[in-house]
Amino acid sequence: MMAARQLRVLGLSGSLRTRSYNAALLRGARELCPVGTTVEVFDELGTLPLYDEDLDDDPLPSAVAHLRSRIEAADGVLLVTPEHNASVPAALKNALDWASRPTGAAALTGKPVAIAGASPGALGTVRAQIALRQVLSAIDAKVLARPEVLVFRCHERISPDGTITDIATENLLRELLMGLSRQIRAQHDSGMLTA
Repeated sequence: MMAARQLRVLGLSGSLRTRSYNAALLRGARELCPVGTTVEVFDELGTLPLYDEDLDDDPLPSAVAHLRSRIEAADGVLLVTPEHNASVPAALKNALDWASRPTGAAALTGKPVAIAGASPGALGTVRAQIALRQVLSAIDAKVLARPEVLVFRCHERISPDGTITDIATENLLRELLMGLSRQIRAQHDSGMLTA
């Protein structure tokens, strides 16, 4: 049985925009973690080069090595994504492409992952999250099925200063983080993950 130690979740927002609703959702997640879990924000997606197999060799680009080491060191990952043209934003897909290598020993393989997203539209980020689940399935990440955190009309639920103002959104995000923490501990207890 795994001792009750502090769990570290690495959070990535798929938006590069400074005043992003998704970055605000990720910051809110840091405040809503269950006891024994922390979310550390990785906000360097914009520094990653476009995936190029010619660069995927020793020495790795420093930004790529940093991303992979942060994912490897984390117990789980929280991906918060906007929706771009009915799919995953290019910056987030690029990060996942880098994190999916090397095949069979990638930082994300077997890693517990939770997904959330915010959009001003009426459907939230449902299409982006479907696409994201397909990518993560190909990588063999262990994606939490529920709850689905699809923050629609996010401008009514997240204030201009980036504060989550909607109790239902807070509760869903809290439930997602609790589920991710349970999944991490269950995988540790079963021997699927090592500390």
